[in-house]
Amino acid sequence: MSTKLAASFYATLSITFWGISFVSTKAVLDKLDPYTVLVIRFGFGALFLLSVLVFMRYPMKLALIHVPALIVLGILGVFVHQIIQATALLTIDASHAGWIISFSPVFTVFLSMIFLHEKVTLSRAIGIGVAIAGVILITTSRSGQGISFAMNIGYLLMLLSTLNWAVYGILLKRLHIPLPSIVITFYMSALSFILTVPILIKGRGWEDLALLSPGEWGHLIFLGVFVSGIAYWYWGKAHEVLEASQASAFMYLEPLATLIAAVLLLNERIFLQSIAGGIIIIVGVIFVNGQVWNLRNILKKRRV
Repeated sequence: MSTKLAASFYATLSITFWGISFVSTKAVLDKLDPYTVLVIRFGFGALFLLSVLVFMRYPMKLALIHVPALIVLGILGVFVHQIIQATALLTIDASHAGWIISFSPVFTVFLSMIFLHEKVTLSRAIGIGVAIAGVILITTSRSGQGISFAMNIGYLLMLLSTLNWAVYGILLKRLHIPLPSIVITFYMSALSFILTVPILIKGRGWEDLALLSPGEWGHLIFLGVFVSGIAYWYWGKAHEVLEASQASAFMYLEPLATLIAAVLLLNERIFLQSIAGGIIIIVGVIFVNGQVWNLRNILKKRRV
């Protein structure tokens, strides 16, 4: 398997696990508050990764000069990101969250234009407008039932999480830490666990764990091992080979994973308007990344 193909495989698995994570989080939020869900998943994730590191004898020594970058990545990419999403899922459907997260590459391009001085092309301008129209369609798809202010806040939080994820993706590439991706992921998970434990203790969230069914414990274990552990590990491995914009293109697959899991596991109703909005977002993101024009160039070369 070529290096780039392997990186694409890792990115696909990561995105699939993250897509399903919205459903697993939604499944346990009826009995647990967001902070309790997060501290348990971070704990499971850190424990799993530590076990892999010990078994495979990875070097875990961390130079002090890299600690600040690791703290920034851990707080933004794991701690803050997951808290925002878990809170948003209290008031919006998992399938809607999956569609909105695909908006993240638009923010990646925005940040690249602002901080990296990339040009605002016609393709990008059209794509941004189209993607925004898709978000509006999704957030108004339940208008027949009446959208409460709380639901609007949930959608805003999901949009904030996409911005936060775009920042994380750029920083992951820029703040290069010369350690294996699994070691970096372990430190980020461990840091997030440490940050959330005091909140769990103060809210006595562990008392609600006895209310969970075996299926709900399965969701928590999946969130810890596969989402907080393997997905972040594999995403880091993908970024070792792929550019940030190339990796962000895999976000197109996340809504599909969320949609299928939401229907199968949560029996969520699927609104045609929300599906249309999600497709429009993806089309807009394709324009933003300039992939339509890249495809045309490829076809022209083949004809020649």
